[in-house]
Amino acid sequence: MEDGITIAFDNREILCGICGANDGNLRIMEGSLGGFISARGNEIHFEGRDETTVKRFRTIIDNLVAAVNEGEEPSPEYVRALAVEFTGDEAADNPQDAGRSCIIQIPHGLRRVYPRSKNQAHYIQAMRENEICFCVGPAGTGKTYLAIAHALQMVLSKKMRKLVLTRPVVEAGENLGFLPGDLSQKIDPYLRPLYDAMEALVPYDAIHRLEETRAIEIAPLAYMRGRSLNDCMVILDEAQNTTKEQMKMFLTRIGTGARAVITGDSTQIDLPRKTESGLLHAVEILRGIDELSFSFLHTTDVARNPLIKKIIQAYNEKEN
Repeated sequence: MEDGITIAFDNREILCGICGANDGNLRIMEGSLGGFISARGNEIHFEGRDETTVKRFRTIIDNLVAAVNEGEEPSPEYVRALAVEFTGDEAADNPQDAGRSCIIQIPHGLRRVYPRSKNQAHYIQAMRENEICFCVGPAGTGKTYLAIAHALQMVLSKKMRKLVLTRPVVEAGENLGFLPGDLSQKIDPYLRPLYDAMEALVPYDAIHRLEETRAIEIAPLAYMRGRSLNDCMVILDEAQNTTKEQMKMFLTRIGTGARAVITGDSTQIDLPRKTESGLLHAVEILRGIDELSFSFLHTTDVARNPLIKKIIQAYNEKEN
């Protein structure tokens, strides 16, 4: 048995904003919810499978209307993010609580950040609800990007004192010791991806000001030894290249009021042979601790480029 709903708008411009170019936003909602959506005049009509689906559609439309009224033009990514939130059982039970909960709005940021899949939405929620969050997944799934977006939101909204970004310095099959310059210049290539992620999210001037006030600190993992990190967001990137000892050292740096996100790709371990990855070891022995969160992203969650998903699948098939 199908259920339907017709929603009329006082302003046709609102409906046009919701529909998107060539009704692309409507097609996204159809694919996520199931059913059929049509727009005519100043009305939009939805035929869904059941009453629950109709309620989800209504909640998505309410969020899109709010966005248009705020002067935004809902992008396909934004519509897809809302659809991800409102197609789960939790969203059906608590549609108002779900709202835009998994959408990251960075103060003075260049863009809003949206989850591209349910796993990414759960990852964002995990970072918000847990003091220490692990995320493991292949390249292009947004592990580092989402973590930095969440951290910048926390720091720029004054909920956290500073952001500390760190990586293990491990060469990926290439010897960089011949590079000219002092130690900091030699280390810069390892840390550059962290700057790339930040520069995609906030203006460069904002990053420069945060560095000047020491509200952002980027350093190799070796520099974390002996420190106590309090009231800050800490991100350990490329954690698959930590040793067991390094991972233990890092986790025991987390002080009062701090939150940590540990990201890594178990398929790209660059440690010497017979050296166990600290990330995999930590996932194995710490998963029984309720206060820790573990998120796992997969090839289906790749958001960087559709071609990347095919490349990863090809490598996985060959290795298997």
